[in-house]
Amino acid sequence: MGAMLQIILGAVMLGLLWALMAMGVYITYRILDIADLTVDGSITLGAAIAAQGIYLGLNPFIATLLAVFGGMVAGLITGLLHTQLKIPPLLSGILTMIGLYSINLRIMGRANLSLLRMKTVYSYFTAWGASQLVSILSFAVLCVLGIVAFLWWFFGTEMGYALRSTGDNPQMARAQGVNTKSMIMLGLILSNGLVALSGALIAQQQAYADVQMGTGAIVIGLASVIIGEVLFGTRNFFNCLISLVLGAITYRVIIALVLELGMPAHDLKLFTAITVAIALALPVFRLYLNPIVKSAKGGA
Repeated sequence: MGAMLQIILGAVMLGLLWALMAMGVYITYRILDIADLTVDGSITLGAAIAAQGIYLGLNPFIATLLAVFGGMVAGLITGLLHTQLKIPPLLSGILTMIGLYSINLRIMGRANLSLLRMKTVYSYFTAWGASQLVSILSFAVLCVLGIVAFLWWFFGTEMGYALRSTGDNPQMARAQGVNTKSMIMLGLILSNGLVALSGALIAQQQAYADVQMGTGAIVIGLASVIIGEVLFGTRNFFNCLISLVLGAITYRVIIALVLELGMPAHDLKLFTAITVAIALALPVFRLYLNPIVKSAKGGA
């Protein structure tokens, strides 16, 4: 029982760290209606900047803030490629992602950078006597609550409504005087800043940054978004944010339990892809199932 509780707590901790990335994916995928593949590069960028900063002796909080800034710059580049150079958003994200691979290697100076026995943002909690798991879990909860509060406030402002209207109906937004190009860039900057923050915190949690750690990150983000929406609903914007967090935690708990049941680790990405495909196809399944259920009730 103790071992199972430890596994679930570890999954919740990871879910909270990945929830920050899921919120970034939500901004582009749901609010702006853009599939932004920059995510695969910017999550590694955040990890690389934070890890290299800590390795060089920077305060871990400053290193993490630099990581967020790096992610925001990556989002800005994708936004400029799309809005100024008229490159389709999907291709803009791919171009930035490919470029970030080389940039991340240059930042770290190697493919893998270890942070073992180095001070991280979690070390301050450990210094108060908490265990490593409790320290990371506590910091992750505070960080997620802070980001949820910030996003709830921001998207309730005039600029936040302008950003949401740009994704809902860009023609109408332009007719109301909204600079949709600026709003798209703002959304991409905000999204990739959150993704880089997630990468920085994950790197400090696992005590290393790896140039390959972002591969398939967009799929994990989408899995968290879709699972959260399907299981916990989207009644209002605050509910959406909470659903994202719970979706990321649920996804990580499912992964932990599946691994515990003996599924090979190299099948995880296939399992994730199938999970996302099923979740995305749920509305279609409902269309087929509703007539069957109604006819069954009518026959009864």
